[in-house]
Amino acid sequence: MTTPPGTTPAGDDRLRATFIDQTGRSEPDVDGRLWPALVVSREEIEAEVDRLAGLPAPERGPRRALIVHPRASEPGLGLAPGIRVALEVLLPGERTRPARHNSAAVHFCISGAGFCVVQGRKLDFGLHDVWLTPSLETYVHENNSDEIQVRLAYSNAALLEKLNIHFVDENPPEEPAVRPVEAEAKRGTHPVADVFPLGEDGPLLMSYERLINPDVVEQSALHWSWPQVKAELDKLESLGQEYRGRRLYLLYNPATGRTNGTTNTFFATMCLRPPGIVDRPHRHASAAINYFFAGHGHSRVGGVRYDWKAGDLMLSAPGWAVHHHASGDEPVYELTIQDSPLHLAMDSLLWQEDLKRDAILLGSHRGWDTNRGELA
Repeated sequence: MTTPPGTTPAGDDRLRATFIDQTGRSEPDVDGRLWPALVVSREEIEAEVDRLAGLPAPERGPRRALIVHPRASEPGLGLAPGIRVALEVLLPGERTRPARHNSAAVHFCISGAGFCVVQGRKLDFGLHDVWLTPSLETYVHENNSDEIQVRLAYSNAALLEKLNIHFVDENPPEEPAVRPVEAEAKRGTHPVADVFPLGEDGPLLMSYERLINPDVVEQSALHWSWPQVKAELDKLESLGQEYRGRRLYLLYNPATGRTNGTTNTFFATMCLRPPGIVDRPHRHASAAINYFFAGHGHSRVGGVRYDWKAGDLMLSAPGWAVHHHASGDEPVYELTIQDSPLHLAMDSLLWQEDLKRDAILLGSHRGWDTNRGELA
């Protein structure tokens, strides 16, 4: 007997996909799906630090709270889609238990001091230092100071949770994993050609042996000292009001190559805004999160004004939202986390530096220019 269309045969309890007809339909408007910009005030952050500091010492990990956008949903709670921001607190003398996960993290000290042990290295950090813990590397944090240690940890855990592939190991082996350079040294020669052309117009074929044993790019724990970064950043003030660009430096991890990242998912930049600087409105596919740690000012995002000050954290640029920032009557320093490397890897990094001109697909098209050469 033939089963009528749209019904399930008796006794067949398999999951079934749904066909949704999109014939002739327009794609939904991106602007209508944007998460609104959001400012988390210094006062809100300080109140949460006080709450966390008052909790009993946890059995594992630091005292931690996720800073979550109201539009976020589980799995994958983030301050921006794909970017998790955690507020982490250690009291004097406390040390976290070793942990590792397949999400890479950028850590930023906003109060106190201490050190991180990762890849057999001890990274001593102070106020406004930034350091990287690579994916699947065991690490611990310790507070060897007399002050409460407060950190912001930015990771791609939210994205991995959306994909249902965030692996967290709270009892990692004591011995470090085999270093990539050691694994590379053990690579043998394959009995067949790894890669060879198919025809003469560009396509190639790759063997399974090469597919499951790709070239190794070693990921190292890196540390950027704020006093050293600031010394270089302050030199950019001399560019003056005529400069059409942003006075910043990328905290660059060379392992990310052409995607210009701090991790393979996002970059961290340190930015200086001299008094009275107003950016040109622009937009990009990547989302940006700013932490302002000196000065004050405002941003316009999607036509809405948001005021901010030192100690505030802001989802300052939801992906593809038109925005610009303006400093007040004193210098502004900020850390920006942005998921540009992810988009560069996906070939999706649309960037419109000048709203009077068409957007450019960075990485595949020639990018934008500033007038720094003319000023020099």
